[in-house]
Amino acid sequence: MPAVVADRHAARVRSIPDHPTSRRSLLRALGAGAAGAALAGCGVPAAYVEPGDRSGPDRSDRDRSLHFANWPLYIDTDDEDESRRPTLEEFSRRTGISVRYTEEINDNDEFFGKISPALMNHQPTGRDLVVISDWMAARFVRLGWVQEMDRSRQPNVARHLDPLLLSPAFDNGRLHSVPWQSGITGIAYNRAKLGREIRHTGELWADDLRGRVTLLSGLDEAFALLMQGNGADITRWTADDFHEMCEQVEKRVKSRHIRRFTGNDYIKDLANGDVLACQAYSGDVIQLQADSPGIEFVVPEEGAELWSESLLIPDLAGHKRNAEKLVDYYYEPAVAAELATWVNYVCPVPAARGILASSKDEETAALAEDPLIFPDDAMRERLAVARDITAEERTGFAKKWNSIVGL
Repeated sequence: MPAVVADRHAARVRSIPDHPTSRRSLLRALGAGAAGAALAGCGVPAAYVEPGDRSGPDRSDRDRSLHFANWPLYIDTDDEDESRRPTLEEFSRRTGISVRYTEEINDNDEFFGKISPALMNHQPTGRDLVVISDWMAARFVRLGWVQEMDRSRQPNVARHLDPLLLSPAFDNGRLHSVPWQSGITGIAYNRAKLGREIRHTGELWADDLRGRVTLLSGLDEAFALLMQGNGADITRWTADDFHEMCEQVEKRVKSRHIRRFTGNDYIKDLANGDVLACQAYSGDVIQLQADSPGIEFVVPEEGAELWSESLLIPDLAGHKRNAEKLVDYYYEPAVAAELATWVNYVCPVPAARGILASSKDEETAALAEDPLIFPDDAMRERLAVARDITAEERTGFAKKWNSIVGL
């Protein structure tokens, strides 16, 4: 991502600050990080690591530690001391494994540029566990830069991972990745000001919304919902689906129906009324509704994209077994429930819902009934994980999309 988005996954519901851009952003063929992005997109043969060369000596037994790299404000913190992270402290207490937790991932492409030299040269990154968006995780998997996890050591993952997230196209069976948190890309709208309900993606193009609609600027963020509005199956979409979608968006840009393309700054536009409807992320809207109850989020009848930001173990990680243990710990329903109360995104552990529902705290118990944290059956039927853009497709598709968006 081209800028820090520390507050997108903010701790607990609160007022929305300025959000400069989305964390789930477009791979930009031009601009900072282009060299690294081009390498990942093309899958340069010299950068590929064979399966037998991905693991190194595991020091987990004699060195009870690990280095966990994550995004800012993407974990629970203590109410009185934000430097403390209760779930991590409990993990260390139980296992004797100390966790060096760094909030160093502010942008997928930027982080790629930081660790790719080590990975392509078959050197340790110094990190045992990282969290990146699935579209970037797809590149790591294709390049052989992450290790398979040993599911025999992760009974909670095997038992509690949401079936909807079990087998994305880029990582069949989730052998190399485990969702940290998930979210939905759908439609947010100001029902109070619009004066009507939105149920279909096509309703964004109604005459009374001309000039009051925004779309996400990132190709990886925007394309799936727009294709679903055309009836495409995003689990196996085609080039024809892509070009049809682009033609429609280009037409609406020229007619000035689309106000602009945004990162997370759509939140400000929606809150102040400049925009009445937009592409949006479920977690943003949960937080926005605290101050703007007239804002609603909808999963269109045609469907919406379910996405994840996932945990991966890089090649040559020195504490692989410790990292696998931490991943499995966060799939204990009680631990997942505690995390869900802070980040307010779709919990990848459905069993955590019962934990929250039984809470004596009314606000906590109410989270169990929020379909944007625990989608109900009707909503789940309309959610799908999009196949990622392949290395062969990316350059041409990004060029086309960027020309429409103005990047």
